[in-house]
Amino acid sequence: MFTKLTNIFRVEELRKKVLVTLSLLIVYRIGCFIPTPGIDGQALSNFFEQLSKIQGQTILGIINLFTGGALRRLSIFALGIMPYISASIIMQLLTGIVPALENIAREGRAGYEKINQYTRYLTLFICLIQGFMLALWLENPQNFRGVVIVPNPGALFRFVTVFTLTCGTIFIMWLGEQIQERGIGNGISLIITTSIISRIPSALYQLWMLYSPFDPSKRQISTITVVSLMVLWFLVVLAVVLFTQAQRRIPIQYGKRIIGRRVYGGQSTYLPIRVDMAGVIAIIFAQSVILFPGTIATFFPKSTRLATFFQTIFRQGGLWYNLIYIALIMFFMYFYTAIVFNPQEIANNLKKYGGFIPGIRPGRQTAEHLDYVVTRIVFIGAIYVAVIAILPGVIMKLFNIPSYAITSFFGGTTILIMVGVVLDTMRQIEGQLLIRYYDGFIKGKELKGRR
Repeated sequence: MFTKLTNIFRVEELRKKVLVTLSLLIVYRIGCFIPTPGIDGQALSNFFEQLSKIQGQTILGIINLFTGGALRRLSIFALGIMPYISASIIMQLLTGIVPALENIAREGRAGYEKINQYTRYLTLFICLIQGFMLALWLENPQNFRGVVIVPNPGALFRFVTVFTLTCGTIFIMWLGEQIQERGIGNGISLIITTSIISRIPSALYQLWMLYSPFDPSKRQISTITVVSLMVLWFLVVLAVVLFTQAQRRIPIQYGKRIIGRRVYGGQSTYLPIRVDMAGVIAIIFAQSVILFPGTIATFFPKSTRLATFFQTIFRQGGLWYNLIYIALIMFFMYFYTAIVFNPQEIANNLKKYGGFIPGIRPGRQTAEHLDYVVTRIVFIGAIYVAVIAILPGVIMKLFNIPSYAITSFFGGTTILIMVGVVLDTMRQIEGQLLIRYYDGFIKGKELKGRR
């Protein structure tokens, strides 16, 4: 494995790409520690620490995780890249719904540039709204149990906060595009993965404090628990890798065509359908929906009926919470798949170019067959994603471990993103090495593409 890694630095072009990628990621991490003016950072950090211990995982906690702790410190990158991710998802959904956007997307490279430009405008709009709402939230001491986070609230603070956070997100978006063009891997995905990985040392420290090897009187978890967590983490990562790569290959046969004296077509290929077609999008949507009521309830007095109802129904690890969570994941899995996968369009394209599925008539029957296969494959993928999603809650109850100590390791969103991005980056590096006659990471094997 060490020899494979050294091969990366033997190729000048690949070495430059890797160094550029690492340099831009370092710039991003430095920006996560530059504070926004007018904030009592220590008081805000203490609030997030108490919130994670009392309420467990919240929407604020998820955003803080994806920003690598920037929200907790309210740095210039506090909004992170999530506004751009939200804008991209919205534009992708609208492209499948709005005919005008669908026609633009079919224009090839020019259409892609237009959609990307619309995504940037939408990102700017989302940043302005989120920055303003965040500034209002910070100014109100009641949201922080009477603790003053902003010593000098007012119009000037709101303007500076909105301007700073918006510029920070736009700069992160630019860094992602530079990694995409000049570096290796998907820039936006690598930035998110870097943020998640940056939280792992803190989680390890929390586990170390719970284990307390040098002070058995303070020990809260046993050695068997620590070993079990390590083995379980390895098995979960292995399962995620297998399901991320898993796909159903539908055979496609193209008929022969004689043009002049040449015979075209006649070859056999396949249509790959991934088991986890929606990827991490379904679990992000489901988390956002199910954590929203509980997060809002924390801002109301605990004595109110509404707060009591929401905290009872949406209590993490509870029966109703898990049932609603699973139902939301399955709904968004099918919803997103219906947006990005159109069986009728694929059947028409196959018929247009002389392709067919052996034993299935072209046209309507092909579309029905594809819909039949995808519906059942998505069900398996939804069950897999649901298991990964509720796994942290099961581990918390089984081993009696607080959520802040295991979220970075077993969190459904985090582990799906990390494994997917690492596989994609390794595939790109391996492709660069194979072009130059170097062996890839896995001798005698080839990493499959994620798409």
